[in-house]
Amino acid sequence: MSVTRKRLAGSAIGAALALLALTGCGSGDDEGAAVPKTATGTLEHIAGEVGCKPDMQTDADTIRQALCTNKDGDFDGKFVLATFATDRGQAEWLAGAKDYGGYYLVGRKWVAVGEKKTVAGLQGTLGGDVQEGSEHMNPGGSHNDSGSHSGGGHSG
Repeated sequence: MSVTRKRLAGSAIGAALALLALTGCGSGDDEGAAVPKTATGTLEHIAGEVGCKPDMQTDADTIRQALCTNKDGDFDGKFVLATFATDRGQAEWLAGAKDYGGYYLVGRKWVAVGEKKTVAGLQGTLGGDVQEGSEHMNPGGSHNDSGSHSGGGHSG
């Protein structure tokens, strides 16, 4: 594994663990609102779209990652926002991070990670695709809202 891949994998694990420390597994109702065009731009620009002043955690050539807190609007909560230099870097990060469960709002070269209700609210402003992490790491949460173990598919 190259140094860049190790760094991306370590960053993904760090983001997932930071998110799990900040938030619990949450459940919320699916929103039926139309999804806007997916946001693009720098981490600061995307964060600004949702009223977040990012608390930078990683500022590297391949990935920039920050913690955000929003107390306004439809997405009251904490989330991790990451931007990537390449599509491949984003795909590798997502593959590692999803093993830790959670909910992911995915745009082109960016990802927001948070509770289900937070990610759904962010989608109403930022657009993007909502994806779910591994059900095995979210007992009672992701893929498992009823508390039973099921093998449901990912939404997109």
